[in-house]
Amino acid sequence: MEPIRIDLNEYVRAGEGANGASYNHKTDPSIMMKLYLRNFESARTELEMAKKVYELGIPTPEPGDLVTDGERMGVRFRRIEGKKSYSRACGDDPDRAEEYAREFAQLCLKLHNMHVDTTQFEDVKQRQYKWLRENPFFTDEEKQKLSAFIAAAPDADTAIHGDLQFSNGIFVEKDGVRTPYFIDLGDFCYGYPMFDLGMVYLCCKLNDESWTLEQYHMTNATAARFWDAFAEEYFHSPDCPIEGYANAGLAEIEQAVRPYAGLKTLLVESCTHHPMPEFRAVLKETILK
Repeated sequence: MEPIRIDLNEYVRAGEGANGASYNHKTDPSIMMKLYLRNFESARTELEMAKKVYELGIPTPEPGDLVTDGERMGVRFRRIEGKKSYSRACGDDPDRAEEYAREFAQLCLKLHNMHVDTTQFEDVKQRQYKWLRENPFFTDEEKQKLSAFIAAAPDADTAIHGDLQFSNGIFVEKDGVRTPYFIDLGDFCYGYPMFDLGMVYLCCKLNDESWTLEQYHMTNATAARFWDAFAEEYFHSPDCPIEGYANAGLAEIEQAVRPYAGLKTLLVESCTHHPMPEFRAVLKETILK
């Protein structure tokens, strides 16, 4: 799969994240593109994964081809015109945060109830073990405790987004009806849904205010309201794939989710190559206590 050379002058920058920037084609509204800032192989991996996920029937933009501007590599997708992320929607209209959270929870429930062919995707536990092995910021004793927690988590063959931020859920609204999609599925895998839900909790409850405002366009107070409504909708649903929470209160739910939020330290530190004390604090209160 060789990348197609593109002329960046034919595109207009539409946004950016930690790993890359997105562009829309200036004359063809059906094309959008994501260019990675550093790792060329990330683009190839995302395209391969995006095609597999799209073929599963998971609502996500249709993947196109691998491209390069000569310096960076990226992926073209069929553009979903008029899209808005759930984080941006909450930032623009915080009074509707609970409404958006419940809708996002229903989208996640559908994902986490989808069984996949485990020969085609990676086990979320194996991914956690890999990040743990490569992490230089934990002692051997801490790694043993973290590894034991991962091993003890239930096994499952259900779909996992891998980076379940509320900015990776988008929707298009037409005639009062919203159609939701997932984006950024390069970390898609399978396993116990709590590994996904930890990221939702982390984004909503564990970041500094400045980061929440910059990345998610809302205050921490709005993000916390999003989590409360999301957790109630998800865990109290008859479709919840995690047993035992039908009548659980928010405190009990958070107690169960917090260790998995702490485990996201492994992902974040693998990307930043720096220790993340705000997330490590959760590990010290839970798995490493």
